[in-house]
Amino acid sequence: MPLPEIGKMPPAFSLKNQKGKTIKLRDFKNKKNVVLYFYPKAMTPGCTVQACAIRDSKSAFSKAKTVVLGVSIDSEERLQKFEDKQELNFDLLSDEDHAIASKYGVWGKKKFMGREFMGLKRTTFIIGKDGKLKHIMEKVNTKTHHDDVLDWISDNL
Repeated sequence: MPLPEIGKMPPAFSLKNQKGKTIKLRDFKNKKNVVLYFYPKAMTPGCTVQACAIRDSKSAFSKAKTVVLGVSIDSEERLQKFEDKQELNFDLLSDEDHAIASKYGVWGKKKFMGREFMGLKRTTFIIGKDGKLKHIMEKVNTKTHHDDVLDWISDNL
């Protein structure tokens, strides 16, 4: 599937977080901006760097009236272990059947070390308080992702 269109409503979702609580995109409409970031696998080096930087930027995201939601195909149990181990302070959503990743156009063929396989493409979607998609980051640097997102929100929302 192609990526959602900027300026339109992104695909709705209802996913369980690391604690088994259902999180719905519509819960944030007219309340907060949403940073919806898809990452390949909890507890891997790049994903850990990315998540810990978001954790450490919690107050900056709060000041920007923005909630961060991380999505992977990991189980709720694995996400809970990730949260516990890294002391994360935001929701990690489980999309085990990659249905939401497919709707967002981020499930597809990947290459790693000469091998091709199906997987989650590291991509970030910034959704405004009005519920419309404002920006897509396809080239994500795990070390600077938090700053890149905050800079974009500061300049554009």
